[in-house]
Amino acid sequence: MSIVTIHQAKTNLSRLIEKASAGEEVIIARGSKPVARLVPVGEVNGKRQPGSWKGKLRVGREFFEPLPESELSGWG
Repeated sequence: MSIVTIHQAKTNLSRLIEKASAGEEVIIARGSKPVARLVPVGEVNGKRQPGSWKGKLRVGREFFEPLPESELSGWG
C-alpha cells in the first residue's frame, strides 16, 4: 500500500494507475489525512452484443392498452 499526497498523485497519476492496475492499493492524502483510495476496477465481463436479449423478454398485452383517465390526469 502506497500513501501519496494530492500533489504527488497529480504529478504521477499514470504511474499510480499502473500500480493500482497491478493490484496495489494507493491512498491519496490531503496533508497527512487520507481522503481517497485508488484501486483496480476489476475484470470487464466482456463485450456487449447487440440483440443478446432478443427473445428473452416478454411484454404482456396490457402494456399496449391505453391508460385510464385517472392515470393521465395531472400531467398537463
